[in-house]
Amino acid sequence: MYAACGDVGSARKLFDEIPVPDKDTVDWTALMDCHGRFGSPMDALNLFVIMRREGVSVDEITVVSLFGTCARVGNSVFGIQGHTCMIKLGLDFCIKARNAAMDMYVKCGLMIDAKRLFDETTVRNIVSWTVLLWGVVKWEGLVKGKKLFDEMPERNEIAWTIMISRYVENGFSMEAFRLLREMILGSELQLNSTSLCSLLSACTQSGDVVMGKWVHSHALRATIDATTNIKFETALLDMYAKCGRLNSALQVFKSMPAKNVVTWNAMLGGLAMHGKGAMVLDMFKEMVEEIKPNDVTFTAVLSACSHSGLVDEGRKLFYSLENVYNIKPSMENYACMVDLLGRAGHLEEAEAVIKRMPMKPNEVVLGSLLGACKVHRMQEMSERVVRDLVRLYPHNTEHHVLLSNMYALSGKSEKADSFRKDLRDRGIRKIPGISTMYINGQVHQFSAGEKSHPQIKEIYSMLDEMIRKLKSAGYLPDIASQILSGGGGGVDSNEEEEKEQALLCHSEKLAVCFGLISTKAGTPLYIFKNLRICQDCHSAMKIASKIYEREIVIRDRNRFHSFKDGSCSCSEYW
Repeated sequence: MYAACGDVGSARKLFDEIPVPDKDTVDWTALMDCHGRFGSPMDALNLFVIMRREGVSVDEITVVSLFGTCARVGNSVFGIQGHTCMIKLGLDFCIKARNAAMDMYVKCGLMIDAKRLFDETTVRNIVSWTVLLWGVVKWEGLVKGKKLFDEMPERNEIAWTIMISRYVENGFSMEAFRLLREMILGSELQLNSTSLCSLLSACTQSGDVVMGKWVHSHALRATIDATTNIKFETALLDMYAKCGRLNSALQVFKSMPAKNVVTWNAMLGGLAMHGKGAMVLDMFKEMVEEIKPNDVTFTAVLSACSHSGLVDEGRKLFYSLENVYNIKPSMENYACMVDLLGRAGHLEEAEAVIKRMPMKPNEVVLGSLLGACKVHRMQEMSERVVRDLVRLYPHNTEHHVLLSNMYALSGKSEKADSFRKDLRDRGIRKIPGISTMYINGQVHQFSAGEKSHPQIKEIYSMLDEMIRKLKSAGYLPDIASQILSGGGGGVDSNEEEEKEQALLCHSEKLAVCFGLISTKAGTPLYIFKNLRICQDCHSAMKIASKIYEREIVIRDRNRFHSFKDGSCSCSEYW
């Protein structure tokens, strides 16, 4: 009972009290599974080793638990050894054990091994097919996934949800709706609350609010308990918040009859992304009166303080974690604190926080400090930080590009050129910026200098018109921030013109132009970008929102920017 409820400590205490000769397979398996799902996965794997050493027999439930733990943490080495052990113990005939082994291979990305096991399984069931489908869609793409889906002798709700969710995540809304219609009308299957949660998760990742609204309305119409299910309602408010519909998220949150810590965290995190620092602090006070916060709660609250410039409030909360709430700060908490101090210009204090961390700082922590160094032009500190980042994460392009740009902007063009040449020689390329929009149920993606869109001529015509109006209203392209791949900081007029043209063709500007020619006057425009919005686009969007009397909402990698009547919701603190 304790193991099933996730009470690792109580389960372990009772286990230790059982006399050694009386501990059987069920006892060992129950504790092992408890550690794997709720405690330390490494402890679960160690228990399996001790279990074998003690000569306790292993059954199919034990190996299923073992493979589940390996799959969750991506430990393929232990998983392969477990598979060998399963064969030696004669458990290879059990379909549940084989499916669990296949799931382990799939989750670890070892598709050749997964397919080999699938082909060797003579008596397959629907789980066998569904496990393989998840792997093919995840690692080999939608085309191959759809081919396997069509070959399946039967399909359950999970198989349908896998396909539909992946179409949504990749922006193929129309195909996703077609499959939904086929599932609901062409089979006796219905979407349950778990399937709907998966779809909402896909909508959250892709920004597809149209599909998200359909899921919401379907849940209200269907005869299932989704609308009274905390997990579903939490996924729903998270989807609305991260798709830019904050008011809808708040409505769902306020209407929920019961809320758990995950619900509160989702709402706080959504408000933080929208720069609602004061609202987050007020809601946090309400939360602690009803439910105990966890480290994820403080990640959301500290993030809100960071995005709103609430330095003193953030400091007070961070240093109260252990003293008041008995919570050890997580890596994410430290990252938020470093970001909070760095944005406010307290770089020495931020660096001191990193040095006091009880664990080694990761990429996010150091990256936050590096970003602050760029804003505040702390060249010496940035070089020190980037050396650590390049040593720890040699294949991450963003840190290399950021330092290269800093060299160029500070007039060290020769050093910047040398650094870029080194990156090219090592095969390191900058991640391209992509802006995505959903209009009339279809996804439209733009990259800088886009040429392939079917309406590209109309888009560039609109861009010319928009830039003329922006400049008449006071917009000046920030060419000082634009670094061309060829070189550093000369003042040649041709180079300046080239820099300006590159700025004007950024993906966000092209997306806005497409939105202006594709939607009715006054309609809000929602854009989702994979990278951080640049300063020039930020300035342009403010003016465009006033000229065209449109709300322009951009979700970049870090947060939301809602441009309206010439100003941004971030209040220039981003």
